[in-house]
Amino acid sequence: MMPATARRLLPLAAMLALFTSPALDLAAAAPAGAAPAGTVILAPHRAVYELELKKSHGARTIEAVHGRILYDFSGSACEGYTLQFRQVSEFVGGEAKAVLGDLRSTTWEDGDASKFRFNSQNRLDDEQTEAVDGFADRSQKSITVTLKKPQQKTLAVTAGAVFPTEHMRRIVEAARAGKTILDFPVYDGSENGQKLYNTLTVIGKPIAPGTAVDDAAGKIAALASMTRWPVTISYFAQQDEGKPRIGEQMPVYAITFEIYENGISRALTLDYSDFTLSGKLISLDLKKAAPCP
Repeated sequence: MMPATARRLLPLAAMLALFTSPALDLAAAAPAGAAPAGTVILAPHRAVYELELKKSHGARTIEAVHGRILYDFSGSACEGYTLQFRQVSEFVGGEAKAVLGDLRSTTWEDGDASKFRFNSQNRLDDEQTEAVDGFADRSQKSITVTLKKPQQKTLAVTAGAVFPTEHMRRIVEAARAGKTILDFPVYDGSENGQKLYNTLTVIGKPIAPGTAVDDAAGKIAALASMTRWPVTISYFAQQDEGKPRIGEQMPVYAITFEIYENGISRALTLDYSDFTLSGKLISLDLKKAAPCP
């Protein structure tokens, strides 16, 4: 499962700041709460994606990208969901100079999407550039976020926001129901834990079971009998009243992928406006889920 936190696949603000010249210088709201548990069963799995530069189309010069994403998802609706995530990416800019980024993140989200814990570290050429640690609790009126790092702080987020695993569950549920559009804010603890992004999810036509794939998903027999859907999630910075809304502004980031009924994703495309990466699923292992009592 590739989560709605796909924006976190790169320490983007730090990375893009490095590519400032041709030569590399040297970084509609959903209702609160979860839908009925058990509607969609997300598969625990360990996936590895290989990243490559698909195209560079901005003012900053990026000649190549080499990297991998490790995505280790476990848990269930009764015990909550744990994600251990790591992305290591080497960016090659003008004059063939390279910068190495390393993002590590661990999150936990309970089965009814009322609690969310997050901890992440960004490193750039072996030097830590960011560390975030905190948790979020949902009530009927709002979501309270308590940060420990980068500084102690408490803030409120609209109760209509969803957490990452719940976002994916709702996408699969909507796809099964034949819906094509989802529109609500997502909180994932990224951007120092203080950012809330509006998202627009577009779900394409279902891809029939048995349709061939050319990556590690093709080696998993259980997936051959499952429907999958092409999905694009666009992320928009939240705007103040009177400012442009979704439909009137450009997304700050977009991810396209195919998602199976059990939440496993393949065929990633990560669009950061200035450049686009492809992510091929090169390794996939299904894990046994502990049965709920």
